[in-house]
Amino acid sequence: MKILAGDIGGTNARLTVYDVQLTQYQALVAETFPSREFGTLEEIVSGFMKGHGIECQRACFGVAGPVKDGRAQTTNLPWLVETSKLAGAAQVEALALINDLKAQAYGIAVLGPQDLEVLNTGSETASGNAALIAAGTGLGQAGLYWDGQAYHPFATEGGHTSFGPTGERQVALLDFLSQRFGRVSWERILSGPGFMNIFEFLLEYRDAAKPAWLDDEVGEGGDPAPVITKAALGERCEICVETLQLFAELYGAEAGNLALKMLATGGVFVGGGIAPKIIDALREPPFMNAFLDKGRMRPLLEATPVRVITNKNTALLGAARYAASLGAAA
Repeated sequence: MKILAGDIGGTNARLTVYDVQLTQYQALVAETFPSREFGTLEEIVSGFMKGHGIECQRACFGVAGPVKDGRAQTTNLPWLVETSKLAGAAQVEALALINDLKAQAYGIAVLGPQDLEVLNTGSETASGNAALIAAGTGLGQAGLYWDGQAYHPFATEGGHTSFGPTGERQVALLDFLSQRFGRVSWERILSGPGFMNIFEFLLEYRDAAKPAWLDDEVGEGGDPAPVITKAALGERCEICVETLQLFAELYGAEAGNLALKMLATGGVFVGGGIAPKIIDALREPPFMNAFLDKGRMRPLLEATPVRVITNKNTALLGAARYAASLGAAA
């Protein structure tokens, strides 16, 4: 069966056609499109299908934003996505639209040990619900309900819950961002733009000047976050180091919050585009210390496995898996 899978984010729209045979997923063609350069998702899908000339039987798209009744208003794009219009663009027999984190959660079942980096081994007998947190253009969160035999992923909009600071520095961060945005959600901190919010906060908090070399190395219209991250990992710049450490600490804190809210005794998965790029920082104490720092619930979290997803195609695989289940129990 040929399936069109889509991972649609605020930065990129990624499409892949898979040949799915039972539990085997072979990618036939794949392409990435800059989302903001297109007016609609249908425009991207139609051009992709015509360009490659492959007929698919089913399709599924994971989109960043809440999905209801086959419609989604994307969170970080001015798109209204509807299954009826997408089905016409994709020319398929069956099509589904799901949240992008739900797609990632479905993809976890397809991953192997080589696709995961362990941050916390947890209990050898760990079982039960699981959770997924993923920072990228935005902050996604999902749950995986365990019924005793299988996992059932479901989407949330937990990334938009209110940021809860701990300690003087984080309270100052909340005050800084409140002046800028009013209400401060976790996504204002744990995301690509959030990383820069932390950096700009620390410049003010430490009364420090922006590194003179930063603009030159970023270039006109470039993204400063990778340059700051590289400088932090190389210990080239104190503010850059503190930015990455604070980002990792806050990532661990919210991952621990999610683990408690989902009672994710089966494990917490850290997905998204940022985590694999800062894996060395996530291995350092700030992430796990913050994850575990939950008072009387610390023993529960110590027994919870924590793993980083390193396979960048997890959401695409999950969308393909979901599409393969259409008409059957998902």
